[in-house]
Amino acid sequence: MPYGLVIFDLDGTLVDSFPFFMRNLNEVADRFGFRKVAVHEVEALRHGSTSEIVAKLEIPRWKLPRVARHFRQLKAEQAETIALFPGVADMLQALSAAGLRLALVSSDSEANARRKLGPAAPLFAHYDCTAALFGKPSRFRRVLKRAKIDAARAIAIGDETRDIEAARANGIACGAVTWGYAAPGALRARNPDLVFDEIADIPRALLADATGAPAHSASAASTKPLGSAQNSRIALK
Repeated sequence: MPYGLVIFDLDGTLVDSFPFFMRNLNEVADRFGFRKVAVHEVEALRHGSTSEIVAKLEIPRWKLPRVARHFRQLKAEQAETIALFPGVADMLQALSAAGLRLALVSSDSEANARRKLGPAAPLFAHYDCTAALFGKPSRFRRVLKRAKIDAARAIAIGDETRDIEAARANGIACGAVTWGYAAPGALRARNPDLVFDEIADIPRALLADATGAPAHSASAASTKPLGSAQNSRIALK
């Protein structure tokens, strides 16, 4: 069945926020009293689930909302340093022009998200922002309700294991991008419905599916990585 709604994550999926996080993470750790991350630890963290990363950083769950609010404030202050990945604007335009509705579910604020998306912001029919770190399942349900679309006709695309988990909790197909925060192997181990190694793979797969042609499978992804997000990542965003 062709997809009618594409629910995107923002950071690490559409926006290259890795340099921002690496600049600010240890300062935020000092401020809120959790463990700093050494450069040699980053790659191992990329292979963990979100729960495992939070545990390794020794962040109490009750502090997570405060940490998230502070990161949103820092993003607003440093927005000019955070850009879309090359090709994202064209990809979103292609999906929208083909009749697919777009939604954004993010832990960032809607104001920050719209600023980062720039001219592409009006392409999104639905925004559900300031999601808690583990709050995406309920946000996905809310977007489905607002869009008045069956879960079987939606796909959620993100760069973390929690994006896959949130989609599965709602019966939504899940697509994983390999240029983001989680390691590609960690994503593939969770068997997402689609894996995208290039931004251009997204319209190739989704628009091919819309026309009835064979879509990409999780085992048929491209190989060329994009952007500085291919470097080491962590999943606190």
